[in-house]
Amino acid sequence: MNYKYLFLLTMGHLFTDLNQGALPALLPFMITVHGLNYAQAAGLIFAANFLSSLVQPLFGIMADKHARVWMMIVGIFLAGLGIGLSGYIPNYIILFCIISISGLGVAMFHPEGALLANKLAGSKKASGLSLFALGGNGGYALGPILATIAILHFGFHATIILFILSLFMAILFTPHIPFFDKILKSPKETKTAWARNTKNQIGAFLILTGIVFCRSSIFFGLNTFIPLLWINYYHASQTEGSTALAIFFLMGAIGTIIGGNLADRLGYVNIVRLGFIILLPALLLFPFIDNKVLAMALLVPIGFGVYMAFSPMVVLGQKYLPNSMGLASGVTIGLAVSVGGIIAPLLGMIADSYGLISAFYVIAIIPLIASPLSFCLPKD
Repeated sequence: MNYKYLFLLTMGHLFTDLNQGALPALLPFMITVHGLNYAQAAGLIFAANFLSSLVQPLFGIMADKHARVWMMIVGIFLAGLGIGLSGYIPNYIILFCIISISGLGVAMFHPEGALLANKLAGSKKASGLSLFALGGNGGYALGPILATIAILHFGFHATIILFILSLFMAILFTPHIPFFDKILKSPKETKTAWARNTKNQIGAFLILTGIVFCRSSIFFGLNTFIPLLWINYYHASQTEGSTALAIFFLMGAIGTIIGGNLADRLGYVNIVRLGFIILLPALLLFPFIDNKVLAMALLVPIGFGVYMAFSPMVVLGQKYLPNSMGLASGVTIGLAVSVGGIIAPLLGMIADSYGLISAFYVIAIIPLIASPLSFCLPKD
């Protein structure tokens, strides 16, 4: 495993997903500034993911045919540009479009990044991809904290700080283009070294895509509504709302590392199943907690369970499509994940019509679909 460049790639992932992580923490401020309802606020999560969901498989196919490392650098830049400018946009439609640009940047980074992580990981695929995923989780965890602190101290225009950070990372990445390009263009690994079946397993991949879609819907539902739950249901401060979100992401980071290491030892499918087994009772209990301290404590197993299965699912996707690993990454990290963001406005409409807590009742039901599906995956 090439730790030096895998660490650099992980930091690139962190600075890219920092912007997506910041968006849910910006929603309470946007609701105040623009007078948005829950559906409109959740619509901005949709904006960050709709275009992204459409183009990530295409970027994955492009990555399979020809390496384009420069796309990662442009992706980091655009991800920060969209969120960085969001504090300067007075119109909801323009705001929707500018956040879509951020989502496009995220889409450009992920397929190439996942392919590079696969190659840099050597034989320890789940561990390497869990380190890569940790960057994304770290970005999601730091995003709400950084955005909240910046806005509370400097005002809503402080979103530009996020763009400055992304620009810095894009510049830092640039000198390493030749090395990354060489790695991506190197001869492919012998497929039998880590994928027993050299043919694409379409059926298994479709089941996995359904599981990733369920996991993504849970993730974006929690990601969108946790800060709003703390502020509007528990009547806590915006800082406490961001703290709750940060705890969710922190436990996700821990779950990512532990899940990746366990998957290399115990099998990828087993860890996917275990993640949903942990998640199921915690999510079913969560909507019935009236105490914000107990709810905060329950975010520990929820965050752990949501993230524990993520890197094993990415590896399984590449394993089920050994001839199209870029496409597999574009779907498991991109399309299926981003589709979860498209569900957010539907949850927002439910929250507007039946109350905020009703959105969490819907989220709690989703593991009842994902867990049985995980037992339909072929054993690895």
